[in-house]
Amino acid sequence: MEAIKGKLYLVSTPIGNLGDITLRAIETLKSVDKIYAEDTRTSQKLLNYYEIKTPLLSHHKYNENQRINLIVEELKQGLNIAVISDAGTPLINDPGESLVKRLIAENLPVTHIPGATALISALLLSGKEPQPFLFYGFLPSKPSEKEKILKTLVDVPYTLIFYEAPHRIQTTLQTFKKVFKQRDFSIVREITKIYESSLHYSLSKIDEVPDVKGEIVLVFEGNKTKSSFKNEDLIDHIKLNIEDGLSEMEAIKRVSKTRKMKKNDVYMAFQKHKQNQRSE
Repeated sequence: MEAIKGKLYLVSTPIGNLGDITLRAIETLKSVDKIYAEDTRTSQKLLNYYEIKTPLLSHHKYNENQRINLIVEELKQGLNIAVISDAGTPLINDPGESLVKRLIAENLPVTHIPGATALISALLLSGKEPQPFLFYGFLPSKPSEKEKILKTLVDVPYTLIFYEAPHRIQTTLQTFKKVFKQRDFSIVREITKIYESSLHYSLSKIDEVPDVKGEIVLVFEGNKTKSSFKNEDLIDHIKLNIEDGLSEMEAIKRVSKTRKMKKNDVYMAFQKHKQNQRSE
């Protein structure tokens, strides 16, 4: 007879306003055997507010490997475990990815209790195209490394979302201006909190951006001057779809729709690529 396995619950928590938590999340946090949190001091305030008495332990980047082994053993013993981050949804710019991969590899059950995440709220408040979008998270702090990353994103036609610390906002915007030249963007800050605000600017007027504090999300419009990525990336995109099992024409149709390009332009680019391959 197979032993009863516990389940891991990835529980989304409020990103500011303590009222932004689901009834299911509260019930789950009360019913599991243990809760692992990124910062127990921060999470304890939430648990106290909702009178949740479940034992709380730390799970952060410095003890992640040890905790993964412990959590796996606890699940195999039949314990139910919840993982939460300081605020928002676990794994989104927080530890947890390695844990989930391990559970999948060991066929241990894991589920998500949905809730708040700053990137979606910022996207809605920015006024930028809500889809498709690309979420990057935090850019490197070093300007040269930041510039290198932005150069790979400059041609992307999708809405771009980044997290940023307030003390780096001015230098980060200068790097954006250097690489992106001209682009509209929004600074969405302190989401769900008393001083929540959405500020809208263009890179040509970043001298008008005031010093801002709090939790910040940057939302940039996609590149509107180009209808596609670089041609080399376009070919790779088609090939990846073919490798996934699509026919050449199905792959071309999907890529043209995703990139908002004319199907014939994508078709001709791929035919030219094949022609070049044959001539080499």
